Amino acid sequence: MSRIGNKVIVIPAGVTVEQNGATVTVKGPKGELVRSFNENITLEIAGNEITVKRPDDTKEMKMLHGTTRALLANMVEGVSNGFSKALEMIGVGYRAQLKGTTLSLSVGKSHTDEVEAPEGIKFVVATPTSIVVEGISKEAVGQTAAYIRSRRSPEPYKGKGIRYVGEYVRRKEGKTGK
Repeated sequence: MSRIGNKVIVIPAGVTVEQNGATVTVKGPKGELVRSFNENITLEIAGNEITVKRPDDTKEMKMLHGTTRALLANMVEGVSNGFSKALEMIGVGYRAQLKGTTLSLSVGKSHTDEVEAPEGIKFVVATPTSIVVEGISKEAVGQTAAYIRSRRSPEPYKGKGIRYVGEYVRRKEGKTGK
C-alpha cells in the first residue's frame, strides 16, 4: 500500500488542472506544465482535490502510483509557488556573473565556464559567490543546479568548489610534512 500515492493533492486557488487522456496540463500564476503519465493510472479531479488511483496491486503499479502522485504534486506546487536551489562558491577568485541569461563562472580554470539558462529556468546572482536557480519545474531546477555544481565540485582537502547552501563536505587531513 503506497502511503504517498494515497495522499490527496489539494489544488490551490488560481491553479487549474486539465486531463486529456494520459496527458495532464497544470496552469497557474507562474506558468504552465504538461506531462504524460502511464495510462493505467487514473486521476480523479473533484473540486479542488486530485486523487491518484491504481488498477491493481502489482509491484509495477505500486511504484507508478507513488511516483505519479509525487510528480503531479510537484507540478501543482511549481506553478503556484515555484522552486529554487541556492549554491555557494568557496575559493579564492571564484565568482559568478550574469550576462543576460548566461551564467559565467570563474572557478580556477584557465577559461570561464558559460552556462546557458534552459527553458523556464532563471539565474539570480545576489553576490559574486552566490547563485540561485529558480523555475517552475522541480526536475529542471535540480538538474541545472547539479550541472552548475559539477563545473567545480567541492574537494575534500580545502573545501574549495561550488556547493549547495547548507551542504556538508567531509574534510580530509592533508600531508603532515614529517
